[in-house]
Amino acid sequence: MAARPAPRPTNDVMENLPSFKEVPNSERANLFVRKLRLCSVICDFSDAGGNDRDKEIKRQTLLELVDYVNSAKQPFVEQIMPEVVAMVSANIFRPLPARSKDTPFDPEEDEPILEPAWPHLHIVYEFFLRFVVSGSTEAKVARKYIDTNLITRFLELFDSEDPRERDYLKTILHRIYGKFMP
Repeated sequence: MAARPAPRPTNDVMENLPSFKEVPNSERANLFVRKLRLCSVICDFSDAGGNDRDKEIKRQTLLELVDYVNSAKQPFVEQIMPEVVAMVSANIFRPLPARSKDTPFDPEEDEPILEPAWPHLHIVYEFFLRFVVSGSTEAKVARKYIDTNLITRFLELFDSEDPRERDYLKTILHRIYGKFMP
């Protein structure tokens, strides 16, 4: 599995981009890509107080992306597909919190290790779910990017102890199968 991008240095300030309503229709696709790239930046949730401003900008931008996908009326062009996959991949494919090898996880006895980045991660999953089920996502085009390699990496995430993550994975994989599989 590819390593997760390192969190950004603290002196690198995240840019607050305009909302989709503030730009003409002709610029929205470009803004969509800029917002996807902004959301590809990983915030460090192991530092509870660090970069709160950046975390909030990213959270708001992720929510705007979900709204944009929900309200899309035109088909998504193929050029944005790699950007979508890159943003989702940068966020969800990461080292999972690990337990000691001596004490394997027993779901009946042990509390799961919850993902500290869940405030962003769940919105990334929600975005991808909405993108997959959107009528603006053409299956023939998306199938080129939502491929066997991506699905295999999704399946590896079922090793997460966080039940919220496993629920999203199950739902997304079910929707991918229903929409993209011939």
